[in-house]
Amino acid sequence: MAGVPESGGGPVVGEDGRARTPWAYGHPLLLDYYDTEWGLPVTTESGMFERLSLEGFQAGLSWLTILRKRPRFREVFADFDVDAVAAFDGSDVDRLLADPGIIRHRGKIEACIRNARAAVDLREDGGLVAFIEGFAPETTPEPRTLAEVPTSSPESVALSKALKKRGFGFVGPTTMYALFEAVGIVDTHVLGSHMRGASGRWPR
Repeated sequence: MAGVPESGGGPVVGEDGRARTPWAYGHPLLLDYYDTEWGLPVTTESGMFERLSLEGFQAGLSWLTILRKRPRFREVFADFDVDAVAAFDGSDVDRLLADPGIIRHRGKIEACIRNARAAVDLREDGGLVAFIEGFAPETTPEPRTLAEVPTSSPESVALSKALKKRGFGFVGPTTMYALFEAVGIVDTHVLGSHMRGASGRWPR
């Protein structure tokens, strides 16, 4: 594959001839995630809850660490079924803290359970997906390089505050901006990437 251009962080053409944002080439798991999932819309409650939860677990860690552990996360968090996780209790926290296959951080585990309960409550207001979509911006960045990709926005700050008010944890503005990127609410594929515009929400 080609190397990162000297201009720094612009699109990189892989061995298959497709251009991508440079971080996609760090590992085969990252490449697959970039090509098949990152930046594409998520429309189900469990899907959005999984993305929200994993972004929270990622805080302070690499996304590759999360992808490597994702299968086990799905196993022990009941495929991120909101009702199932909302029913977890102290014994489940102890069980999860003892599982080396996930991120064993008490605060993040307990926040995930609280977030599931808060997501149940959000159903009265249209549900988790609609709530998050309600903070979608009117425009998206058009980064030419990684250096031009934002790490937060007024909308991610507002979503963070709104979720915290509803009882969610580990939902800071940077984490919420990463969620926006992950589910296509903003498009931060660098210009020239073959995935630019893949969400259908924004033009290439």
